[in-house]
Amino acid sequence: MCAINIISNIRAAASRLIHGETDAPSKTVLKMITDTGNGFYAWNGRIYQSDIVRAALRPKAKAIGKLCAKHIRETVMPDGTTDIKVDPEPYIKFLLKEPNPYMTGQMLQEKLANQVMLNGNAFAVVIYDDEGYPKEIYPVPAAIAEAKFDESGRLYIKFTYRNGKSGVFPYSQIIHIRECYADNDIFGESPAAALAPLMEVVNTADQGIVKAIKNSAIVQWLLKYKVSLRKEDLKANAKEFADNYLTLDNDSVGVAAVDAKADIDRIEPKDYVPNAAQTDRVVQRIYSLLGTNSKIVQALYTEDEWNSYYETEIEPYAIQMSEQWSLRLFTRRARAFGNKIYFEAANLACASISTKLNLMQMVDRGALTPNEWRAVFNMAPVEGGDKPIRRLDTRTTEETDGAAADKNSKEG
Repeated sequence: MCAINIISNIRAAASRLIHGETDAPSKTVLKMITDTGNGFYAWNGRIYQSDIVRAALRPKAKAIGKLCAKHIRETVMPDGTTDIKVDPEPYIKFLLKEPNPYMTGQMLQEKLANQVMLNGNAFAVVIYDDEGYPKEIYPVPAAIAEAKFDESGRLYIKFTYRNGKSGVFPYSQIIHIRECYADNDIFGESPAAALAPLMEVVNTADQGIVKAIKNSAIVQWLLKYKVSLRKEDLKANAKEFADNYLTLDNDSVGVAAVDAKADIDRIEPKDYVPNAAQTDRVVQRIYSLLGTNSKIVQALYTEDEWNSYYETEIEPYAIQMSEQWSLRLFTRRARAFGNKIYFEAANLACASISTKLNLMQMVDRGALTPNEWRAVFNMAPVEGGDKPIRRLDTRTTEETDGAAADKNSKEG
């Protein structure tokens, strides 16, 4: 009965997660043993205000958002063949496309991608119905996440939200995406500590440029009179000199003249502004730390450059997301029967028109369906296009052997 009450409270708390109204069910959960120091603290968000960081993170977040989630069921038949079905369960299909009432699957993936890149961790809570089937997925906007264990060793995560409230959820109910997974057994490591010195350099350089521009408007000429003058006369003479020689609409021929009672000196500003090469090196260091480069940021990449970026930066996320979604949406028994979530990169195809046209050979051999080929061109599917087709000269070896045997029998 206690376990049922705990699960009920957890479900009710998670359903209010999006509104930030969740309270920690400290009175109903089992006694917790805090693992001191085992937690992660989210970066305060200021780093995302940097145009350099935001520009570096945007391509990866957009690419992860474009990954297409599909429910795959692979069943081994009695004859040893494999029967593959795509999206066989409507409730899973809708859950992947519409994880909660407030966002689509693409928006959820993009939000989690931004969180994991900024904090090294991203969390989403899976809400189950009364029958134990997943029905909603919510991202967790946590400022602090702490690992807690009960007396039996079961892991829970306590989230402290930005509004000061908190909630505790069993780890088995949480989709957890990690980056820089090294020292801590549970949490990934945020890049904030490594980014902070670089961001300080960039911020200091930007401030230096702004101050240099502002200093250009201060006093640049000094009139030194050899005789004593009243303040009013000093101001009048300075204004007269400026009007005659320092304005664009003056009648000067490019030469200024003063009499013997005054000397004129030019004040040279001594502001230090870093040169472009130094600034570019810092920017490249930030890009390298975040796993990108200027071509990816500015969308100037070639086919091969994008493929390299995908394999090093996007594909690891796709694999991790596939495993996490499969782990939380299916029971061990369901996974044993071949159910899994697969994030495919069909929408990420960065290929030239000639490369896409050459995929026609894949269609002829049944490796792609006509609709899958049309999707590469961002074209809508057509009726009957989900059935694989094959040219007669590209039949399987079994069919070829059977046809040859029939032909020999007829000739005999």
